[in-house]
Amino acid sequence: MRIAILLSAVMTLVIFSSVVDSQATPKKRLDEATQVCRILTFQNSGWVSEGSKIFARSCKTCHTRDNDKGATFLHSESKTMTAWNRVFLQKYPQCAKDGKWSDLSLDELTKLNDYLFRNAANTYDPNDADDCG
Repeated sequence: MRIAILLSAVMTLVIFSSVVDSQATPKKRLDEATQVCRILTFQNSGWVSEGSKIFARSCKTCHTRDNDKGATFLHSESKTMTAWNRVFLQKYPQCAKDGKWSDLSLDELTKLNDYLFRNAANTYDPNDADDCG
């Protein structure tokens, strides 16, 4: 009986830790549009990256709190990794449909997607040196 309880506890711990790891800071992203696996580092997708600068320069001009443009407030943790990938693959937001994304090159959109994916909801890991900057 004790062995069964112990095994059950160990299995629960293993399953929980694998779920937590899958949501921690991602080290790579499959770009579904190009079918390329992109390696993510703090330098190319963290808050110091070009994607972060593109987000501030291009997205946050409208997607701020209490804006007068009717755009929803956004920050990197507004969506999950999967949801951010879907936004860039399907290009369904109104700003994409209105042509506001046409000012960005494919390379810039990819870097922006990398930044938002890496910093999405549930990705911060205080035990990962990459998250400490």
